[in-house]
Amino acid sequence: MNHKTLTQTLSATALGLALAVAAQAAPYQGDGHLIGSADELEWGPVASMGEGAEIAIIEGDLSKEAPFTIRLRLEDGYEIQPHVHPAYERVTVLDGTLHFAHGERYDSDATQALAPGDFAIMSPGDPMFGYAEGETLFQLHGTGPWGIEYLDPAQDPRN
Repeated sequence: MNHKTLTQTLSATALGLALAVAAQAAPYQGDGHLIGSADELEWGPVASMGEGAEIAIIEGDLSKEAPFTIRLRLEDGYEIQPHVHPAYERVTVLDGTLHFAHGERYDSDATQALAPGDFAIMSPGDPMFGYAEGETLFQLHGTGPWGIEYLDPAQDPRN
């Protein structure tokens, strides 16, 4: 895939993520302080991840070149198929176990178990995959525009 096509795909993905949560309360945009409770988060579907995954945006606009913080909640056994992101991804596991690995082919035996408090940082364009053991909650932060591109388009729930 050429750079222009990748950029268009990732921009469309970021827009799709933003639209999927548009009905939620406006996330923090960097004015003043934000102090909140996990009980106040508004959860919604993640079009780019399909059924079994939910998102709550804490701050930022995923379609803009700005910092963002989101939480993702995955049901037990949810598989994250091999994919890449356009920017650094920084993950901290909050609950459950996220099994995660670097690679272009899904292989559950190649993953490392990340328990609450554990973290992972993945660089732009590096393929990754994983799965959730138990309901798993993790916080992801980075700088947009954000997107996801599955290595196998047939595994993309948007297709």
